[in-house]
Amino acid sequence: MNGPTDENTPPQQKEPPDHRHVDDDGRRDIRRQRQAENRRKWAAENPDRVRELNRLWRVEHLEHARQQNRESMRRAAARRRRQEEVRARGRERAKLWREEHPERRREYQQRWVEQNRDKIREYYQRYYEHHRDEVNARAIARRDADPERTRQITKAWAERNKERRAAWQRTRRSDPDIYQAELAANAAARRLKRQLSGLGLPPKQLHPSTAAERRLNDREADAYFADPAQPEHVRQFTVFAESLTELMLKNGDHLREIGNAYVANRARMGLPPVAVESVAYGRAVELVMQRMRRVDLLTGRDVAAAVRSTQAEAPRIERQRQFDGLVKGIVAHMHRNSVRLRADAEMENKARAHRGKPQVPAEVLVVQIAMKQVSERVPTNRLTADDAREAARIIGRHVSATPDTRRASVGSPAQGRSLG
Repeated sequence: MNGPTDENTPPQQKEPPDHRHVDDDGRRDIRRQRQAENRRKWAAENPDRVRELNRLWRVEHLEHARQQNRESMRRAAARRRRQEEVRARGRERAKLWREEHPERRREYQQRWVEQNRDKIREYYQRYYEHHRDEVNARAIARRDADPERTRQITKAWAERNKERRAAWQRTRRSDPDIYQAELAANAAARRLKRQLSGLGLPPKQLHPSTAAERRLNDREADAYFADPAQPEHVRQFTVFAESLTELMLKNGDHLREIGNAYVANRARMGLPPVAVESVAYGRAVELVMQRMRRVDLLTGRDVAAAVRSTQAEAPRIERQRQFDGLVKGIVAHMHRNSVRLRADAEMENKARAHRGKPQVPAEVLVVQIAMKQVSERVPTNRLTADDAREAARIIGRHVSATPDTRRASVGSPAQGRSLG
């Protein structure tokens, strides 16, 4: 270039042309080298002056400087294109050679691998150190994509390395604390197994969750809770389940009557039988969906889950209601008819004495007589014998309480066989 483009390069001074055609024994080259060295030294000692001179030169020769820059950029771009073309032709030649000589290529690779084991190990180790998370993520994804194959590979490895696994166990159990903890856990498991067997219960069954299953559960949970429509979905499901339970508690008998009529019609028509409960709950689901404003996010699984919840919850609530009604009815009946009930209790004790049976406390007889009379008027089809004993116990406490603290206590029904 005719003008300087670098700020740290001193401006070139025009020199008169030298018309001598002889070298003067090399003195001209020596003089030029000395002058160039002096210019470099001066530029290093005066950087500010060099920048100022370059700026002035660029101001005076702006178009010329721009033209030089454009030509320099064009030459650089052309040079890069030529280099890229050369590299592309080289890659193409190498590709063609590999396609024409696959065996020689394979032999070369195998020979290189055999000769550079340490280098390959170093490459792998270096790559793993810099991409540890990526390598582990790919391995996990590969195992999760085919869990059955992973299970088979793990089982085959365990079969091939029995001695190695045994050595690991011995090393682990060499710690006294770990060994004693394992012995205690095994003894507890054997005791539990014997107890369950003695009670006629099935053995304890546990499903060991694998790492792949836990990761799958985590992904499903993340997708479930990250869903932006999840709050509305949960709200719709909650309202649907509560409405279905309320409807079955209020109109369950009527819906079952409809179900019985439907089943009878199918039988007369020669159609396959269906369960009355299925018909009743199907009609209940239709009614609840008609009453709700939004059910667009509910799925068939949600409806089935709500039905199962209602089938478990409605009998429990109805049973609790019957239990509370029985207890309250007996207490009210005893308050209204205390004199008559005590007279009946005295007559019962006299009859027992006449038959040679032992006497029973009057309070117990009063409760038994009142319970028998009240149970004939209130529904008790959901209650069991254990519920009756629990009700008698609660009422007995009520009877034995002082007048100031006397009040009806309502408890929870116990599990047992049905009264009917």
